[in-house]
Amino acid sequence: MDNSSTPNGSDLPTGSNGLPPTGLRKGLTAYGDTDFSIFLRKAFIKGAGYSDDALDRRIVGIVNTGSGFNPCHANMPQLIDAVQRGVMLSGALPVPFPTISLHESFAHPTSMFLRNLMSMDTEEMIRAQPMDAVILIGGCDKTVPAQLMGAISADVPAVQLVVGPMVTGSHRGTRVGACTDCRGYWGRYRAGEIDIEEIGQVGNELVPSAGTCGVMGTASTMACLSEALGIAPLGSACAPANSSQRLRVGELIGKLAATSLPRPSEILTKKSFENAITLLQALGGSTNAVVHLLAVAGRMPGVEVTLDGGVDFADDTGLDSDVVSDFDRIGRKTPLLVDLKPSGQNYMEDLHKAGGVPCILRALAPLLHLDEKTVTGRTLGEELQRQPSSWDQSIVRPLSNPLAPGSSLAVLRGNLAPGGAVIKQSAMSPALRSHRGRAVVFKGTEDLTNRIDDPNLKVDETSVLVLQNIGPKGHPGMPEAGYIPIPRKLAQRGVKDMVRISDGRMSGTASGAVVLHVAPEAAVGGPLAAVQDGDEIELDVEARSLRLLVSEEDIAERLKGITIKPTATRGYRKLYLESVLQADQGADFDFLRACADE
Repeated sequence: MDNSSTPNGSDLPTGSNGLPPTGLRKGLTAYGDTDFSIFLRKAFIKGAGYSDDALDRRIVGIVNTGSGFNPCHANMPQLIDAVQRGVMLSGALPVPFPTISLHESFAHPTSMFLRNLMSMDTEEMIRAQPMDAVILIGGCDKTVPAQLMGAISADVPAVQLVVGPMVTGSHRGTRVGACTDCRGYWGRYRAGEIDIEEIGQVGNELVPSAGTCGVMGTASTMACLSEALGIAPLGSACAPANSSQRLRVGELIGKLAATSLPRPSEILTKKSFENAITLLQALGGSTNAVVHLLAVAGRMPGVEVTLDGGVDFADDTGLDSDVVSDFDRIGRKTPLLVDLKPSGQNYMEDLHKAGGVPCILRALAPLLHLDEKTVTGRTLGEELQRQPSSWDQSIVRPLSNPLAPGSSLAVLRGNLAPGGAVIKQSAMSPALRSHRGRAVVFKGTEDLTNRIDDPNLKVDETSVLVLQNIGPKGHPGMPEAGYIPIPRKLAQRGVKDMVRISDGRMSGTASGAVVLHVAPEAAVGGPLAAVQDGDEIELDVEARSLRLLVSEEDIAERLKGITIKPTATRGYRKLYLESVLQADQGADFDFLRACADE
C-alpha cells in the first residue's frame, strides 16, 4: 500500500505490515473505518503539542494515582517526571493518565471496599488506551494490589513502581513513625498514661514526609512482595519517598518500560507466588497481604494459591498436604528474619540502609525458586547476582540466626473458621498462643463503639473479644476494625493484649493476639455468627486450631434463621454485595477472577 494514500503520510492501517499494532495504532476506536480512526486519534493528540516524531514511537502509559486526598502519594509529580525522563532517554513516548486513588484514612467506609473498583478502573483504562507497556505507580495499602489485579487481567507488559515509605519523626527523643506507633501511643492515651496535649504532639511527628507507612505494614509488605513476584525490579521497594534514590528508581523503571517488558502472564507463576509467600513470612508482613495475594493470584489463569487446603504436591513439612494452606506450608519452614515493627523494632528506612529486599532474598535463597523470570527478563537468581553483596548487620538476620524460627503468619482452622482464619503470631503476646477464654460478643462496629468502654462490661483479661459482621458483606469492605481496642478499664490496669476474633481485618502496622479474616463471615451464616456471650473459645496457634467449645448441634440450631442478607438497591454497593467473595478467596468479585479455561 502506498503510504501517501493514507492520512498523515506515515500511518499504516492496523496490522497491514503483518505485525501486531503498536503505539497509536493499538486499540483503535471503532468508527467502522480504520484509516479514519488513526487519522482522528492523531489529529486530536496533536492538539497537546506532539510532533509526528513523538507520535511514531512506542507508548508507555504511566498510571498516575496522585490525589489531594492521598498524602502517601504526595511525591507523585516528582516520580512521574523521573519516569518520563527514563522513558524518553530510551526513545519512547511517556503518557501519564489518572486512575482512582485510595488512601486508608480518606475512604469511607474503608479503602478495601474500593480495591476491586480500582482494579477494574486500572484494567479497563489499560485496555482502552493505546500503550505498549504500562508503569503502575502506587503505594498506599490497597493501591498496589488493585494495580496488580488490573494489570494481570489486562495482560499488557507492566512494571510496578511504588512511591516509597515515609521517613521517621521524633517525639521527645524517640523515633516514631506511622502507624505502629500511632496505635502504641493511642493505646497509652486510652489507658491514661499520656494526656491530650502529648497525643497531639505525637500526631505532629508520626507522618513527617510523603510516602507510605514507615513500618512493615500493608503498603510496605506489598511493595516488597512485588519484588519477589518479579513484577518490580530488585531494590525498588524500600528507598524513602523523599530520597534522590526513589527518583533514580523511577528513571530506571522508565528506561526498562521503554525497551521491553514481559506481560504479567509471562512472569507470574505458582512458583513466583510461593516466592512472595516465603518473603511475606520472613518479613513478618501484614495479614492483609494474605487476602491481597489470594486476590492477585485469582486473576492468573492456571495459578491456584490457597488459604485452606488444595496443595497438590508433596513437601517436607510432615503435614497432610490435602489440608495445609500454601501460606502455612511455606510458613512452617520460613523463619522471621526482618527486625521491623510491628514484629520487631526498626523502620523501613533502616531496611533500605541494610540492603532492602535483595538482602532478604539473598538470605532466603535456599528456600526460593531462583529460576523464576522477572520483569527485567532475567531470572530472580540472575538478578540477585547483580545486586551489591550483603554485609553484617542486625536488621536482616541469616537463616541460621532468625528472630523467630518460623511462620510469622499462621492460618487457623476449626469449627469457628471452616474456611480458615489468619493471625500474626510474630506480633502477639507469646502467653496467648495457647488460650481458652469466655467470649464477650459485639454484633458490629456500632455495638463495639457503644459498649467497649462501658465500666459495667463483663470482661476480664482472660476473656475473648469477638466482633461479628465486619466481613466482606457484613460491613461492606471488611474494615480494619478487627484490632478491637482493649476495654478501657482493663487498659488502665495495664492489660496490653487479649485474644480478639473477627471476620474483618486489621492494619498491617498493628500487633496483638488478633484472629482475622474468619471465613465464612457471620453475615452469610458462618459459625462466627453463632458465638454468644459466655461461650468458651479455644485458640492453639501451634496446632493451628480455633474452636468454639459448643456442640455442632447447638451451633447449627443457633444459626437457623439468623443469617443476615446484606442488600443495596443500586450503584456500586449493590454490585459489591452481590459479587464479593469471602476472605479465603481474596474478597475479589466473582466475575473478575480468571476463568478456568483461559
